[in-house]
Amino acid sequence: MGAVFAITATKASMPRWQTRPTMGINWERFGAALAVGAVGGLAPGLTRLASRSGVTDAEIAQALPGDDLVAGAGHVIDRAATIPAPGATVWPWLVQLGRQRAGWYFPRWVELAIPRRRRGLRRIEPALLTLAPGQRVPDWGPGEPQFEVSMIQPERALVYLSLRQKSRNWTWPDRTDPLPADVLALSWALVLTPVDQAHSRLQLRLRMRTARERSPLMLLGGLFDWVTVALLFAGLRERVGLR
Repeated sequence: MGAVFAITATKASMPRWQTRPTMGINWERFGAALAVGAVGGLAPGLTRLASRSGVTDAEIAQALPGDDLVAGAGHVIDRAATIPAPGATVWPWLVQLGRQRAGWYFPRWVELAIPRRRRGLRRIEPALLTLAPGQRVPDWGPGEPQFEVSMIQPERALVYLSLRQKSRNWTWPDRTDPLPADVLALSWALVLTPVDQAHSRLQLRLRMRTARERSPLMLLGGLFDWVTVALLFAGLRERVGLR
């Protein structure tokens, strides 16, 4: 009787939700299954964002300058935004963009967390507007990668090519025919199209070929690209509005 009383007393002192029957359900496994299902439901949307954002199907389907630079690209990322300025106003901001140049154009609310000396320029710097085909400009890591200017169509298109060899600290390979197996080849096109007298459409296309086409890192890299390019568009909109 003492044991029965102890059990009864314990149940009586427990909250009602703890005394409800579980019907044989393992709640930890059930919760884990819900979490997996939620992630699985998000997967298609995340996969889409890793490869496209802001673009129409027609923009994705259209050929852009530089599409022929990386044959057999396994990953293509398209992003676009409407910028509240004509192409002539947007163009110099694109030309001076980059590491050890005008930097990356983050919006003000992000730059509050960035040291002032590392923030992107908020002015046009004439010394940075002299790009020419064949010129190489540094890019952000890992390693010491570079972009090479492949094509310039003033106020229309700026196209870069980059070859990054892992065994050479992600620098340009010493041979290109054939390319070493550990080379990441990519092209980056920045293309402006007029919308009206006060607006331009800016489309960015990144084409990549790598030895690890199916690596999960490609998805993570695509999502990182989505975030950084979205911030770039926001920062660019702020800058073209300056007078």
